[in-house]
Amino acid sequence: MSLELDPDSTAVVVVDMQNGFCHPDGSLYAPGSEAAIEPCADLVEDAREAGASVVFTRDVHPPEQFEGNHYYDEFDRWGEHVLEGSWEAELVEELDPRDDELVVVKHTYDAFHRTELEGWLESHAVDDLIICGTLANVCVLHTAGSAGLRDYRPILLEDAVGYIEEDHREYALEHADWLFGEVRERTDIEFV
Repeated sequence: MSLELDPDSTAVVVVDMQNGFCHPDGSLYAPGSEAAIEPCADLVEDAREAGASVVFTRDVHPPEQFEGNHYYDEFDRWGEHVLEGSWEAELVEELDPRDDELVVVKHTYDAFHRTELEGWLESHAVDDLIICGTLANVCVLHTAGSAGLRDYRPILLEDAVGYIEEDHREYALEHADWLFGEVRERTDIEFV
């Protein structure tokens, strides 16, 4: 069943499709993330053709980011990854943002946390967010949840999200669908 969306009030949010996660040489590479490149790129092209907004996020960490923290330390959990200025922190070559597209540099799982994303969406009169990217149960889930709490309509695309384990993806999508958003397939999306 198709989902008709107005391109003037819709943005595609491509979460963290970076070399460190999607390329086989990346330190946190997952085949499920690499598999999401093509559907994300196809969705971006569809959005551009329809005139919808496109936003990319990049997870970037200064080497000293977690020094002296009380509790939160991604390097402790994941090891050093997507360090500022590194090849790992760059978007995969298949996703090439245009000059008029926002690239959000974030330092945690949630793309709204201490970034310009919300202000940009408000200034562009965006209400509906089509969310794709990686990882399903980490940055995609936290960004989508944060969007829902801010009264955006998060639509997660099940066939355009990366993952480490299939059951992680299933959990994230079921949780999002139950609690704060919608889950669809890329082919369901129709800009009208």
